[in-house]
Amino acid sequence: MLPVFAVPEEPRMTEHHEHQHTLSYPDAIAQYRADKDAYFKTGAGSPIPAAERDAFEGIPYFPVDEGLILDGLALEPYTGDEPVRFEIPTTDGRLRPAERAGVFRFRLLDADCSLTAYQMASADGTVHDSLFVPFLDGTTGTESYGAGRYLDLDAEEDGTWTLDFNVAYHPSCVYDPRFSCPLTPAENRLPVRIEAGERLAADAGAH
Repeated sequence: MLPVFAVPEEPRMTEHHEHQHTLSYPDAIAQYRADKDAYFKTGAGSPIPAAERDAFEGIPYFPVDEGLILDGLALEPYTGDEPVRFEIPTTDGRLRPAERAGVFRFRLLDADCSLTAYQMASADGTVHDSLFVPFLDGTTGTESYGAGRYLDLDAEEDGTWTLDFNVAYHPSCVYDPRFSCPLTPAENRLPVRIEAGERLAADAGAH
């Protein structure tokens, strides 16, 4: 039986940091995607239903765009009107404890943008150190999933943060509705098209 808030651990780009002196960024992304495809096809925690894994041919992606890597970002304090501690709705109608950890503000594709970063809590109330940044954009509901895409962030050694949309991924409920995945809050709708990261298959239709 799947855990209540089951989201399989994502293969992380950090797995390839030791190879970055020999691999270009596009090659590192290609390796990361190949590893993830292999995990989805054969991994014990794959979100692909077992009966569908033989037919799984890989995750569809937008082309790599190094212009959609934003580094050196500061996490600004959250000063909005919503409560810092709240419960984020999920795709199956549940609520999951979360905290607004701060806000990233940046200029992207000639638009002023912001994304709120969240710290998610476990069932026992323990808050995770890493940041969860779900987002909606101009591709949402057509080329990408209607509930949004996700980024998982850890701070850089100098305390800054990097938003790399090339590693934006879909929630597990894209593959199996039994998963319970956080819905993206409306405050994280970007006014641009993020044509990077995971996308829906061309014949998938709007979600």
